[in-house]
Amino acid sequence: MNYDSSMGLLEELREILGAQASLIVDPEIVSSYSRDQSQLATHGNPKLVLLAKSELEVSKTLKFANSQKIPVVARGAGSGLSGGANAVSGGIVISLEKMNQVLEIDEVNQLARVEPGVINLDLDKEVSKLNLAYLPDPASREWSTIGGNVATNAGGMCCVKYGVTANHVRAIRLVMADGEVITVGNPLKKSVTNLDLLHLIVGSEGTLGIVTEIVVSLAPRPKPATTLIATFAGIDSAMKTIPELVALGPSMLEVVDETTLRAVEEWKPLGFEGVGTVLIMQSDDSAEICASGAAIAAKHGAIDVTYSDDPRDSSDLIQVRKLAYPALERKGVALLDDVCVPISKISNLISKVKEISEQSNLLIGIFGHAGDGNMHPTIVYDHGDKGAEQRAQRAFNSIIKVAQELGGTASGEHGIGSIKVEAARSESGERIIELQRAIKQIFDPNGILNPGKKIP
Repeated sequence: MNYDSSMGLLEELREILGAQASLIVDPEIVSSYSRDQSQLATHGNPKLVLLAKSELEVSKTLKFANSQKIPVVARGAGSGLSGGANAVSGGIVISLEKMNQVLEIDEVNQLARVEPGVINLDLDKEVSKLNLAYLPDPASREWSTIGGNVATNAGGMCCVKYGVTANHVRAIRLVMADGEVITVGNPLKKSVTNLDLLHLIVGSEGTLGIVTEIVVSLAPRPKPATTLIATFAGIDSAMKTIPELVALGPSMLEVVDETTLRAVEEWKPLGFEGVGTVLIMQSDDSAEICASGAAIAAKHGAIDVTYSDDPRDSSDLIQVRKLAYPALERKGVALLDDVCVPISKISNLISKVKEISEQSNLLIGIFGHAGDGNMHPTIVYDHGDKGAEQRAQRAFNSIIKVAQELGGTASGEHGIGSIKVEAARSESGERIIELQRAIKQIFDPNGILNPGKKIP
């Protein structure tokens, strides 16, 4: 059959999947499924969208697409920031948003079995009824899906203590390119029988298969955190404080720079005028840890240090961090980068980013996860200014290069997608790239799964 026509493809899939399948060919609706939130990534025009309701529909669709060599891109909520879920022209988009059921909560074995479309925060709210927690906490947890978190190995503010998504995934059901369904990993807490294919899939961004079910670890719910906020005149004294705070074992340690603070103050004044840097720390172990943190911050010249174990105070104290990105976004197009460096090199990164800001004549605010070195330099430029957009793209790539030169990496938690493929190439080395391509060939010999993403 000739698939130059979307209708021809629709008819073929309708016959394979049945009349109950949710297949979309309306161009305007299809277009809304063609990209994620990345400001840089290009996207193609897919032929149609399948709103998958079952693993069987995903399997049948992939088997057909593989036989016809039609590209397929899976997506969840579309909250990604690297172009990882962007459509390929002439291809099929499989949306997993309708596969959103919590299938099992096992209180004894402390696990949950979920479909990929389950919203991160919804799962945590559900297990909280049993005094359990799903700990991964990406900033997008109110709308991002577990499947999307698995695709990029998403992080969050709690990573300094609890790690990234991969640390909380036990098993995955995966539909391979030819439609075969396999299980990687094991619901048990310990299993070393096979090669660790599970952590090959986590973070693979849909290039090796489509995830249709995930078994995640749960944990006893942490007690309410004590929160500390410390203000500094400049970045250097704040940076000297970070390693000692990390040694205390906080559950969160964040940094906000002066540029970002000014943007917050312009929008929602919180009393940070004249402040150069803010550090925010939380501990869900004891208030004594924040007391020790306060003493460390004071020793390094903090202007002001406050901490509280009152949950209402905690919400107020971390507000400046939550407002960081939207405050910058108000000022123009906000291009959020995502690099990770050793914590000992954060100050070097910030200094270099400030140089890039001056050289490019662009506003660049910096905030992020000081406890693990995952920083989010955010480039702001005027809407519709093509010259500024080009400078922003160059600045974006320059920041990645600086991070790599400091012993860091192109992406800490947002993934490679399509916008950082060249950065991944320069970082990885030819032999590593060859190995990744060989793995891709085994899982997806016809190259239909999310082509052009993740693997150089």
